[in-house]
Amino acid sequence: MTDPKVESLSERLGDILADVSRHSDWADDDEPTPNTQAEKGSETNLLESKYDVQVTLADQQADPNSPLYSVKSFDDLGLHADLLKGIYAMKFTKPSKIQERALPLLLQNPPRNMIGQSQSGTGKTAAFVLTMLSRIDFSIDKPQAIALAPSRELARQIMDVAQAMGKFTPVKTAYAIPDALKRGEKVHAHLVVGTPGKTFDLIKTRALDPSAVKVFVLDEADNMLDQQGLGEQSIRVKNTIPKTCQLVLFSATFPDHVRTFATKFAPNANEIRLKQEELSVESIKQFYMDCQSEEHKYDVLVELYNLLTIGQSIIFCAKRETADRIAKRMTAEGHRVDSLHGKLDTADRDRTIDEFRSGKCKVLIATNVIARGIDIQQVTLVINYDMPLTQRGEPDAETYLHRIGRTGRFGRKGVSINFVHDEASRKQMASIESALHCKIVPVQTDDLETMEATIKDALKGSS
Repeated sequence: MTDPKVESLSERLGDILADVSRHSDWADDDEPTPNTQAEKGSETNLLESKYDVQVTLADQQADPNSPLYSVKSFDDLGLHADLLKGIYAMKFTKPSKIQERALPLLLQNPPRNMIGQSQSGTGKTAAFVLTMLSRIDFSIDKPQAIALAPSRELARQIMDVAQAMGKFTPVKTAYAIPDALKRGEKVHAHLVVGTPGKTFDLIKTRALDPSAVKVFVLDEADNMLDQQGLGEQSIRVKNTIPKTCQLVLFSATFPDHVRTFATKFAPNANEIRLKQEELSVESIKQFYMDCQSEEHKYDVLVELYNLLTIGQSIIFCAKRETADRIAKRMTAEGHRVDSLHGKLDTADRDRTIDEFRSGKCKVLIATNVIARGIDIQQVTLVINYDMPLTQRGEPDAETYLHRIGRTGRFGRKGVSINFVHDEASRKQMASIESALHCKIVPVQTDDLETMEATIKDALKGSS
C-alpha cells in the first residue's frame, strides 16, 4: 500500500522541481540541450568561478600575475589555424577563467608539468585536450599524447572532445579501453585516451609504443592516484614514457596526501588551484529525507519516480548489487530505469551511458563509476540512495562532492537529495556536511507544510 505521506511528498517535490525546470535562472529554455559530449563542448556558458584562480609557478623568480601567464582570446595562444578552427566550431568564444591562466602555462616551450585543480564545468577537459593536440607532429604515426581516466565512460567523453576539437586536423585517435582493439592490433594513432590498466597492458604487449609520447595527462587525478590499482597502473604507464614528457594532472579536488604524491608524480610543476572550501557546489540545493528503514528508501524512490523524470536523474548506490536490484524491481513495476556499474560488459556500459546522454533513458541507477567527470547537462536531480563511504567505511566527502556535481552543470542549478534511514547514515551525512561546510536541509516527511516551506525558501535563497 502506498504511504499517503510519501505520495503527497512526491507531488509537492514534483511541483517544486517543475518550477525549477521552468525558471530561466535554473535552465535556459531557449538553448537546445546537447546530446553528445562533442556538442557539449559548444557550451559557451562555462562556470565562472567567483574566486580568483591561484597560480604557483615552478620558476620561483617569475611573477604569476604577469600578462604572460594569462590570455583573453584563443587567438593569443599561437595555435595552428586548424586547431583554432576546431575550437571556434565548438562555439567556444573566449577562454574560461581556468583556461585563461592554464593554457599559457600548458602551451609554453619548453613544456612544463602542471597540477591543476578546478571545479567540473570550468573547461579543464578542453584545456588539456588542446594541449595534447598542439604538441602532436602529425607526420609521425606514433602515439604522442596519452590521457588516462578512471572509467570507461570518462575516457569516451574525453575522446568526444578530442575528436571535435581536432576535426580540422589530421589527428588519428585510438582508445585504450577494454574491447576497443582487436587482438594483436597495433596502435599507430597520435592521440590515445584510455584507462590505466588497459593502457599499460597495450604497452606491455608492445601494441602501443610510448617512446614518442610528449604529453601525458591524468584526469580526475585525485581518484587515479588515491586508488591502489589505478595509481599503480598509472605509475607503470608513466615509467614507460620519455623523461622529457610533459605531465598534466587535473582534478576538481586534491586532498593533502594526494597533492603530496602528485608533486612527486609531476615534479617542478606549475600549479593552479582553488581553496578546498571554495569547491563546494554552490548552485546545488542539498536536501535529505529521513526514511524509516532500508526498505522504506525503496518505497520513497518509487513514489518519486515522476519527479525523477522531470529532467534526468542519477541515483547513486554503494554496491552494484543494490543498483541492479533496484533497477530490476522498478522495471518489473513498469518504470523505465537503467543501471550502470563496472561489472556490466563493455557493450552494455556503452549502450547505457549513450542512451542516458541522449535522453532516451531518464533515470540512471549507478555506482561511483560515473560519480566523477561525467558531463550530462540535462541532469537536474541526484539522489544519494546510500551515502558515499571510503574503502575504510568512513564518510567520503570527496565522492559526495563529485556525485552531487553531476547536476548543476556549467553554472546551472540543480537539486540533490540524500536518503538516510538509521543513526549510522545520519552520522555519515553530518560528517560530510561538516567537512564541506555546506547546509543540507531536512525534508520533513511528517509535516508536509513545513517541508514545502523549507524547500521553497531554500530555492528562493538560491535565486
